[in-house]
Amino acid sequence: MSRDGSVVFVIDDDFYVRESIEDLLRSVGHEVRAYDSVGSFLHDARVDLPACLVLDVRLPDTSGLEFQRWQASTGSSLPIVFITGHGDIPMSVAAMKAGAIEFLTKPFRDQDLLDAVHAGIALDRRRRADEADLAAVRDRYASLTPREQETMALVVSGLMNKQIAASLGLSEMTVKVHRAQVMRKMNATSLPELVRLADSLSAPTTKA
Repeated sequence: MSRDGSVVFVIDDDFYVRESIEDLLRSVGHEVRAYDSVGSFLHDARVDLPACLVLDVRLPDTSGLEFQRWQASTGSSLPIVFITGHGDIPMSVAAMKAGAIEFLTKPFRDQDLLDAVHAGIALDRRRRADEADLAAVRDRYASLTPREQETMALVVSGLMNKQIAASLGLSEMTVKVHRAQVMRKMNATSLPELVRLADSLSAPTTKA
């Protein structure tokens, strides 16, 4: 494992390019897993760590751009750094618009590749932290009773306790008790924070 608990995947069908990139990345402490095709990458067991993919544009089975589109269609958010010996401006623009971290034309400077890989790993690390935070929020929401969930929905919609009581057929005192329980269980210290948590529960998610 690398010193910072991350991994770099490299897919390039040129053995010498692949070996050179591996040596460079390992020289600065990265764990590296290298493949000669998209197929061999997909068939290997994935290491569950913050990661970045260094991907050649032209490959023998599936092109790098086709693989990027396929990954996007599956909801994957693995950051990609493209490398190519045959790049052109429309190709690089398409890759960047689709979310690539960088598009480097061979021969590229070692530092440019390292900078791009570091940016990709940092992005994936932030995504994982955000997903862990969201999972914790969902667990807290699941701990609410059905009535507390109803109360929370009405609270974040902006209704006052009296209006919530009328909507649910409860006393205003009971609504206050439910509201206090919602704030405690959701670990929210204010109404704006509760609204933010509620919004996060409906936000779309991605996967690596």
